Amino acid sequence: MSEVINLKLIALLKEKNITQKELAELTGMTESAISHYVKGDRVPRGVNLLKIAQVLGVSADYLFENDGTGQNNDFKIVKALIARNANNLTTEEKMEIIALLTGNNKEK
Repeated sequence: MSEVINLKLIALLKEKNITQKELAELTGMTESAISHYVKGDRVPRGVNLLKIAQVLGVSADYLFENDGTGQNNDFKIVKALIARNANNLTTEEKMEIIALLTGNNKEK
């Protein structure tokens, strides 16, 4: 679920031309909290979710709901996760991802 919120926050911040710092100031939250939400490390709850939604001009439900694109949305999530973690992956992990993508994966 945090991946859906994370991707929507990234898109909305870009669309509204708002930085994480500005979102923090407008919501009265810390930059650290906003950063965790954008990275997908944490999911905003309750009042914080409402504050973020209000500043970004969307409903709290919108931040949680899957956009209904199914597999296409899954691709976006996977792509974002790989891009965000690429520098931390070992060569073995990268090879495993390549094997999965090419269909050459063997169950361990």
